[in-house]
Order: sequence, then structure tokens, then C-alpha cells
Amino acid sequence: MIKNIKTKILFVFIVAFMSCKQSSKQESEEDAMPIVTRVIKLDTLIKRQYVCVVKAYQHTEIRALEKGYLEKIYVDEGKPVKKGQIMFQILPNVYRAEKDKAKAEFEYAEIEYLNAKQLSEKNVISPNELKLVKAKLEKARAELSLADAHYSFTEIRAPFDGLMDKFNVRLGALLDEGEVLTTISDISKLWVYFNMPEVEYLNFKKTFTHDSIIKVKLLMANNEFFPYEGVIETIEADFDSEAGNIAFRASFPNPEKLLRHGETGNIILEIPYKSAIIIPQKATFEILEKKYVYTVSNDNKVHLREIQVADEIPDLFIIKKGLKENEKIIVEGIRNIKDGEILKEYKETDPKILIHQLKNYTE
Repeated sequence: MIKNIKTKILFVFIVAFMSCKQSSKQESEEDAMPIVTRVIKLDTLIKRQYVCVVKAYQHTEIRALEKGYLEKIYVDEGKPVKKGQIMFQILPNVYRAEKDKAKAEFEYAEIEYLNAKQLSEKNVISPNELKLVKAKLEKARAELSLADAHYSFTEIRAPFDGLMDKFNVRLGALLDEGEVLTTISDISKLWVYFNMPEVEYLNFKKTFTHDSIIKVKLLMANNEFFPYEGVIETIEADFDSEAGNIAFRASFPNPEKLLRHGETGNIILEIPYKSAIIIPQKATFEILEKKYVYTVSNDNKVHLREIQVADEIPDLFIIKKGLKENEKIIVEGIRNIKDGEILKEYKETDPKILIHQLKNYTE
């Protein structure tokens, strides 16, 4: 009796074990089954990222136009100023005296000319003598204008609306002509400079025409996007032969004055691809630095095919040469496949579903 019970238990255990083994084998065979999809054409975007430097639309050094002591400072560091606003005053005593002297000489020459003119009308003096007196008057006028200019140079005014930078001098300092006092920046508009490698520049010129309005985004240092889009305005004429790149300049509005001169960030350039041949990167493999895929013909025969990649997105390749739309390729299980093999069975996946399952895809 007990022996029969033990025999039955052993039989049940063997059946259960064989059943599990068979189920595991089926799952393993199913997992090993190749997955095939079709080559698809889609419109997509490639995002390029370039390190950039932010520059103010205008960034100008403010220099002393005359030699003298710095008498007054009317502005403060980091504060906004208006065009024409006085910023610095150089001690004007000498220039005021020169102006007063030139004014007195001009008034004397003017009176002398009026008297000479009356005498000339009465034929008391000759016309040549009148011309000499008039020339003396014009000389005095020119000297007065020069003295006015020198005196005005003692008042240093803002050339445009902008923000003050730090001061390089302090009150009472003896200034030399041409000495830098500070800088002023107009940040209502920004010029953002970035460099593009030669290969990418050539592809860029193929994509965008000369008249294209090319918009870009600015990723700021805090990893947030600047709220306004920019436009590429200029490309430098010459390549940097040592670095192998060329400089671009993009213009951005800055109405809130969020960014300032000298900041850094990254320019994001989106390059559109129309009707691009797209395949998953995992469908490819390399042999001697060349890329290949396995295609599947209508009779389920596997063929090794070399491809050329035009560009890449995370997890995806844009194909330049080697594949056509709707051709079948093996996506998974390629390690167990050989060229010329006949696929007895495989699973086929919709390419749109497969691509959208991959991360970072942008249609």
C-alpha cells in the first residue's frame, strides 16, 4: 500500500518536472526566435548641441578723453544708464580757463572785424586788409570750438542705453588720456557665438539655403531653456584651420535682461530630415569598421547587406545608402543568424510601434 503511494508521488513529480522543462524550452525557443521589422520612411529632426558664449549686442569701453583728476562719479556699478547721461566728470578747471580765454579772443576778433568792415565800406582800408581781419576772426572761432570740445570731454556721457560694469578707477584718481574707466553693455539684444565642425557645416549647408531663417534654442547654464528663440544671422568667412571649425553668430532678444555679457550655455540646432530611411541601431553590427544588417527576402532567405549611415538619433540610424522602404530586416536575434540561412519562423513587428518604444525619438 505504502509502496504504491510512493510510486504515484514519484510519477507525479516526474510529470511535473518534464512539463516545466518543456515549458521552459518553449519559452527559450520563443525568446530566441528572430524579430523582423520593415524599413520605414519618416520625417524627423536631428538635434545638434554646441557650446556657446553670450555677448552683449554692444559692449564698449569707456575711456578718458582728456588728462586730469576724476572729480565726480554720477553712476554706480551694475546700474542702468540712458544714452547721453553723464557718468564721470574730470576736473575741468584748466579746460574751463582755456574755453574762457578762447571766448574772449573770439569776441575781440569779432569786434575788430565789425570795425574793419565799416572802414572798408568807407574805403578807409583796402579789401585785403578786411580779409586779414576776417581770417583772424575765423581762427578765433575755430579755437573757441576746439576749447569747447576739450571742455566737453571732461564730461563723459553714456554712448547708448545699457548697464554699467565695474569701475577701473576711483574718485580723485589722476587719469591719462585714453585710460579705461569702465565698460557699458547693451543687453537688450544678445549675440551668441558658437563653433561648428567642418563636416557638420557641410551637411548644414546642404540642408539650409542661403535665405533660410534658421531658428535655434539656447540651453542656459542651469540646464533650462532660455524663453526666447534665436536666429542665426552670420557665419564667419574663414575656417579655423587648427581647430577645424567655423564660427556662427545667433541673435536673441533679451527683454527681461535675464542674460548678461560673458555668460555661457549651449546652442540647440534642429536639423530636419524629410522622408528619412530610419532603422533601430540594434539591427546593425560592424565588420572591419563597416556597418551591416541582415535583410529577409520574400522567400525568407537572409542576406548580409552593407549600409551607410547619414546621421543618428539616440537608438536610431538615418540611412544614407543600402536600404529601401519596406524591406525586411532582422532587429533581434542577429547573433544566431547566418548569411544565406532560410528563416523557418520569426516574429514580425510593426516598425512604428518598435521605433516609438525606443527612447528619445522625435517625429
